[in-house]
Amino acid sequence: MKLIGQYDSPFTRRVGITMTIYGLQFEHSTLSVFGDAVELGKINPLIRVPTLMLETGEALIETAAIIDYLDSCVPAEKRLLPQQHPARYRIQNIVSLASGVSDMAVRLFYEQRLHDVPSEAYVGRLTKQITQTLAVLEQRLPSIGVMTQADIAITCMYRHLSECHPTLTTKGRYPNIEKHCAAHEAQQIFIDISQAFIAPA
Repeated sequence: MKLIGQYDSPFTRRVGITMTIYGLQFEHSTLSVFGDAVELGKINPLIRVPTLMLETGEALIETAAIIDYLDSCVPAEKRLLPQQHPARYRIQNIVSLASGVSDMAVRLFYEQRLHDVPSEAYVGRLTKQITQTLAVLEQRLPSIGVMTQADIAITCMYRHLSECHPTLTTKGRYPNIEKHCAAHEAQQIFIDISQAFIAPA
């Protein structure tokens, strides 16, 4: 398999970490949404990452769909998402919140970077969505124990957010999230599957 996308994307990083934890062999391609749009568009018409190329030549898109496929490649007991409710939907809900923050962070970056005069109303709305969701996650963090997709999603989200919007993650603002993410970022797998944020040219 080939994972396409740079690890400064919290979504691509989440897939890379999942594949590594699962022991799935893959090639990593660092095609960029901006710098390699033409080439990436031939693989994924949405020109988005992550994209996962299968041995069949088919391309899987969207993080949730890719993770779902990866789960089918390993035994149930190894999967990073609980198989039974209520644990399953509770973890999925945290993943959805963290992924939503990452999505808002990308939109906010583009709004501020790609427009000569960003919309104050839109910037304010995105900022509110991010901060109020972080406040919820601050109270709902899973305990540090058995790794789940919630841990990976939160850690990847917070690293990306801290690097592209540092004013939203000033030290001490979300102490529980900071502690949680620091514990995971210190693990070798998170160190290996990482990349400093690179602003698109």
